[in-house]
Amino acid sequence: MDKIKQVIPRQGGAVDADQLADRVEALRRFVQAAEDHVPDARLVTARTVIDRAGERLALSRAHTVVALAGATGSGKSSLFNALCRFQLSRVGVRRPTTGVAHACVWGAQGAGPLLDWLGVPPNRRFTRESALDGEDEAGLRGLVLLDLPDFDSIEARHRLEVDRLLRLVDLVVWVLDPQKYADRVVHQQYLSQFQRHRDVTVVVLNQADRLNRTDSERLVADLRRLLEADGLGGVPAFPTSAKGQPGLDTLRATLERTVAQRQAFLQRLAGDVSGAVGELDPLVAADVRGERIQPAAIDRLAESLATAAGVPIVVAATERTYRHRAAGVLGWPVARWVRRLRPDPLRRLHLDQPAGSTPAASSLPESSAAQKAAVALASREVAEQAGAELPEPWPAAVTAASRARLDDVPDALDVAVASADLGMDRKPFWWRLVGALQWLGAATALVGLLWLTVRAVFAFLGLPDVAAPHAGRLPVPTALLVGGLLFGVLLSVVVRPVVGMAARRARARADRRLRAAIAQVADVHIVAPMRGVLRSYDDARDALRAAAR
Repeated sequence: MDKIKQVIPRQGGAVDADQLADRVEALRRFVQAAEDHVPDARLVTARTVIDRAGERLALSRAHTVVALAGATGSGKSSLFNALCRFQLSRVGVRRPTTGVAHACVWGAQGAGPLLDWLGVPPNRRFTRESALDGEDEAGLRGLVLLDLPDFDSIEARHRLEVDRLLRLVDLVVWVLDPQKYADRVVHQQYLSQFQRHRDVTVVVLNQADRLNRTDSERLVADLRRLLEADGLGGVPAFPTSAKGQPGLDTLRATLERTVAQRQAFLQRLAGDVSGAVGELDPLVAADVRGERIQPAAIDRLAESLATAAGVPIVVAATERTYRHRAAGVLGWPVARWVRRLRPDPLRRLHLDQPAGSTPAASSLPESSAAQKAAVALASREVAEQAGAELPEPWPAAVTAASRARLDDVPDALDVAVASADLGMDRKPFWWRLVGALQWLGAATALVGLLWLTVRAVFAFLGLPDVAAPHAGRLPVPTALLVGGLLFGVLLSVVVRPVVGMAARRARARADRRLRAAIAQVADVHIVAPMRGVLRSYDDARDALRAAAR
């Protein structure tokens, strides 16, 4: 099984805004294709990324949001004040001092909606540039610098606020101190989770003014080793200090370069999309194409449905009905009248309704428990074959789709059987011809019978009788009577095998048409829903491929 190639942005790689928007739209298409078949919990990250990306792309692109994140005592707020060159964030050795982020904005025009989206209260927003600064702060124009609460705060709501903002900011500067830079919490719970956001991650060893040069170099080297273990090898990591050496030059230059490039928010969103793609990849890992519902399995399903619908009963009744109706047209007239007194088998089943009439409920016996079990088994077999190569939870979704409309199947089968055109409402031309010959034979016999009756009456009354002409040795009246009767009998004998063959053809035609109608029911109520799930899988996989580019 080939895997969708995961995209982890290369360090320093530029992100095209239009391409990123296309990736977000592809991720949205994935969610739309999968949401009816995949548990909602598996799609939470993707939906969050889609919403966040749409909101961030709609806000100011002229501003870059940078967050200073650190533990208690790391000197984060002092670093914030030093960068701002004002005492804006309260500094204290006993934390927490506040559970709300402070924001300093260079170039405040247009930043209001962005700060609203970040949830920074108006009384915690500060504007850095003024007319007195001239161009001194021009290098940071467009920067929104946040001083976050301590991520190790004893206040749970403070930690939740940190976690919320870390998901929204464009770039994170992790402020670590020489005493706790190797703390397991910061590495396991935070830094190691930013592997896909390496382009927008900076780590500083703060309070380096307390170290000599040798110790500073040794600790920074150890910090880089830990970052390598966190999957963040190569991210900027350097010493800094809010007072004394090495100072803020390297950090300020990093921020100026980030602001100038206007790439941080795009790289952050690209990392979010890549993270969502990586989380969703196992859902569509199988590259399965082509027809996944085997025709043989569908045939077995249709056969089970046909048996449950009473198709064998109907086709047998069709053959008997053909013989019944043929006898009603081809037999002796008197026998026809007698036969018409009892309905044919199809009429007794309330089938073979006239064309254009509304199908009535048939009188077929209800499916037995064994037949229903056979239908369920055949349906499950089709579903298992269709979803066999798909990753979870798609096989279960295919099975659920195969059962979604099973309750409607009995009524649909009854309608299909009742409305099927069995071809029994049309009389063949040869029926009329043979029927006319039977009438001719009957009329001939009747003429002979009447002639003989008249002669018998004349003889009984003693009236003179006119000698009847002879046809060979037989008088014509007798010849007419006997000949008409023999003609009818012989004609019946001759057409009987023809009727038998035609009845079997009628049976085969009815069987073919009924099974076609049953196959349509199987397709609409069982197979089509499964195909819908399989199409959703293909659409979701294609969409995730596009989102991974």
